[in-house]
Amino acid sequence: MNKKQKDVISFVILGILFIIVLIRNNCRIPCIVYKTTGLYCPGCGGTRMFLSLFKLDIYQAFRYNMLFTIAIPFFIIHFICKIFFKLKYKIPNLVWFLLLIIVILYGILRNIPYFSFLGPTEI
Repeated sequence: MNKKQKDVISFVILGILFIIVLIRNNCRIPCIVYKTTGLYCPGCGGTRMFLSLFKLDIYQAFRYNMLFTIAIPFFIIHFICKIFFKLKYKIPNLVWFLLLIIVILYGILRNIPYFSFLGPTEI
């Protein structure tokens, strides 16, 4: 195992420990955008989504932040392939641009009353 792989494993372990501390202390990280403007940013509900995923409550995680819940498996597969299987591919700039457009549209739509179902909701 090389240094990069060890660093990734250490980062994952630290992340899991951080999530355990958040769950045990019932902590939530507030969204600065929502606190100051009253509007949901694309990341609103992200902390609660990760806590729900850690508890394996996928439906509730989806309700907190639909976009990130859908995107997480793709990023995990991408990083596993890149780090552990040493695949030397590069995601084209067009894909990153499209992802940026999707995130911006998601942030706009979740603040329109007709699309209120996109806002973070608890069941």
